[in-house]
Amino acid sequence: LVRMKFLQILSRKPGSLEMLFQTPFCQKQFPYTCLSTSACVYSKKKKENSYEQVDQEKYKNLVHSVTSYKTSAQTPETILEEDNLLYGPPVKHRPPIKAGTKTPKNWVPLINPSKRILPVTSDSNVPMKIGLQRTKMPSVTRILQETLSPQQVFYLERWKQKMIEELGKEGFEEYTKNLFLQGERFHSALESIFLSEEKAAKEQGEDDVVAGYLSSVEHVLEDISEVKALESGVHHETLQYLGLVDCVAKYRGRLCVIDWKTSEKPKPFLQNTYDNPLQVAAYIGAINHDANYDFQVRCGLVVVAYKNGSPAHPHFMDPDLCSQYWNKWLLRLEEYMDKN
Repeated sequence: LVRMKFLQILSRKPGSLEMLFQTPFCQKQFPYTCLSTSACVYSKKKKENSYEQVDQEKYKNLVHSVTSYKTSAQTPETILEEDNLLYGPPVKHRPPIKAGTKTPKNWVPLINPSKRILPVTSDSNVPMKIGLQRTKMPSVTRILQETLSPQQVFYLERWKQKMIEELGKEGFEEYTKNLFLQGERFHSALESIFLSEEKAAKEQGEDDVVAGYLSSVEHVLEDISEVKALESGVHHETLQYLGLVDCVAKYRGRLCVIDWKTSEKPKPFLQNTYDNPLQVAAYIGAINHDANYDFQVRCGLVVVAYKNGSPAHPHFMDPDLCSQYWNKWLLRLEEYMDKN
């Protein structure tokens, strides 16, 4: 009966009964709801970092440099290191291999296979000096001058115009004339030395210019022996061209055609001597196919002497190099023949 009255009293106050039964549940629901909300927020899938998929050990430095700085701290050195790590060491560029090298139509060997080598005679120690034949055959110098490439002609003409601007036309003519005379005196002094003409060599050496050239080649002369020819004319019987050889002698024990050149500028490499190697190869071929010479030559030497006395540059040409320039010479010879 008491319970019934209590319930009646509660039922008269609106919301009292509801509070009686819901309050305990609300107290339990609130933390549950909060936990549920919290769980919902943190249960979202964490955004994946693409760098986590990278092999951390292999690309440790790269990953560290990318993830550690907001702004790039890379330097050219670090970029090269990263490229090396990612792609391996760089491969050096190699020029494309040419499909084929141009070969002369009328190819003649540098060494004459049919030439008979005569036994050494008693007077073989005297250098040969054969006069240059005055025939219709073109000279090596003329052939090379008339077959210069457009690039060579351009640079030669530009140098000429520059010198004319500085010296004037008459001054340039005088300059080239003096260069020619200096070269002649230098060659004459060398010839006197090789012929052991001490008096003539001494007189020519008193010239300051010649003295400078002789001082320049002094260390080269120590390696030259057994002079076989000096200022001697040669002609190729098959290809029909001629020339005047400066010297044929042994250089460090190997028989060479030696070409003496003078220069005001240093020429430390063979390619700096322009067409001189072709000239040497042309003389070697001519000697080997000239019946006046009872020997054959396989090597060459271009010696560049300097007026100020600085050490000359000797450029040795072995048989392989001579063969390469011989082929180039044959092409220039064919070009000349086609033009004329």
